[in-house]
Amino acid sequence: MSGKMKACHACQRNGRLTCRRTRLGEPCLKTYPLECVDLLRRARAAFRAGRTLKETFRLAQLEAVLRMLEDHECDFVDALGRDLHKPRFETIVSELIVVKNEALHAINNLKTWMHPQPVERNLATTLDECLVVSEPLGVAFIMGPWCSPVQMCLVPLVGAIAAGNCAIVSPSECAAHTAELLHRLIPIYLDNECFHVILASTNDLPEVVELKFDHVFFTGNREEGIRIAQAAACTLTPVTLILGGKNPCYVDQQCEIATTAQRIAWARFHNAGQSLVAPDYILCHTDVRARLVQALKCCLMQFYGSDPRESRSYGRMVNLEIFNRMRDMLWRSGKVAAGGQVIEAEKYIAPTILTEVAETDPIMQRDVFGPVLPVLTVNDTDEAIAFINRHGKPLCVYAYSSNSKVISKLMNETSSGSFCSNDSTLQSLMVALPFGGVGASGIGSYHGRYSFDTFSHRKSCLLRSRFECVTYLRYPPYEDCNLSLMTWASTLSQKSQGWCQIM
Repeated sequence: MSGKMKACHACQRNGRLTCRRTRLGEPCLKTYPLECVDLLRRARAAFRAGRTLKETFRLAQLEAVLRMLEDHECDFVDALGRDLHKPRFETIVSELIVVKNEALHAINNLKTWMHPQPVERNLATTLDECLVVSEPLGVAFIMGPWCSPVQMCLVPLVGAIAAGNCAIVSPSECAAHTAELLHRLIPIYLDNECFHVILASTNDLPEVVELKFDHVFFTGNREEGIRIAQAAACTLTPVTLILGGKNPCYVDQQCEIATTAQRIAWARFHNAGQSLVAPDYILCHTDVRARLVQALKCCLMQFYGSDPRESRSYGRMVNLEIFNRMRDMLWRSGKVAAGGQVIEAEKYIAPTILTEVAETDPIMQRDVFGPVLPVLTVNDTDEAIAFINRHGKPLCVYAYSSNSKVISKLMNETSSGSFCSNDSTLQSLMVALPFGGVGASGIGSYHGRYSFDTFSHRKSCLLRSRFECVTYLRYPPYEDCNLSLMTWASTLSQKSQGWCQIM
């Protein structure tokens, strides 16, 4: 690849390599950092040499991830504190423990995952082996977001390692201290030829994707995800996209309001609301709105005190761009029922509850990556479902009710990446559950075994014996009696309702 892509003299002087236009004799319009090309070359060479194939190598790298988190817990707490004002408690629980659980789960199950899986045979293949073999894809490119910069970089990396891939990780430039920490630590703990970190700007990522990887894994907003997918399509590179989505939270009149408010408030306002899986808005019955809003206010007082700005348990917006966008949506939407204070110099937005919100308000048009919770009212469950289904499929749907029929109705009549009843965000922390979007909220999923599968190619393998069973009947000259026997031998039983065609 690098041999075909020749840089013009100006690009060489600036330490950059041109895009494919130059080799076609066209003007140099796009450039790629030479570092990215070199790291990709090294990773691909290591993969082709079979460096990542052995179980012992994968286990050693997974154990190294665990050591890195244990040895540098204080460094991660400090970096996330500087980037997001993230409390130590939140960093350990929602970032470090999640990655540790993923690594431990992979270590405990790797042998089983790597073992070929036998599949059902028919009479025609009764003497043969039919297997599904999981083989690594090659070199993966993993792009993490700023909202959970450790978890959402390292959990996919755990899956890529377990599946036997090499990987290049690009942490978000917005969480600069965390990105620098990963850039420093990963080369110390992981294999220097197989795993690398680049510090690229968001605008440069599609150009890096065009360098041609074997899998691209992106977590972020929808607009950036579209650009990444378009860039990957140029080289037919498969993608996993974990995108945002306006996650609805339905509150039924049959629920315990105090507990409901507590769980919603925690999910919405931890990390100052900067979360892909937090409830974006509440749909509640008109007869419970006043009680719910009052209960949410009590939770804010209980969690963060009378002045959340002084609370050690409350974060800040990651940068002024995100702060300004969130502030503008807040000021142009609904009526403030609690909070609403902003301090630009500190990137501080108080935990805020909005009422009298219209469906057309700015806060309802974009994903909420901030500490603002709009509350809308509906007359019944059917109206809530209709409201949810009018919009793109979200990453998560939440439903609070003590009526199991209401929960089932919401779960079965809406479509989303995940569903959780009577709590919020916890489903995204479960190692045994796939996490990902559908439709507008993403493509593909990961966590646990699903991460291993995401970064693997499941190769179908038929290992034939040298003996013919009934398959000799396939050879010409064709006879009706042979056709009848072949049909009988190659058809699976009714129980499996499957068919096997002999080529």
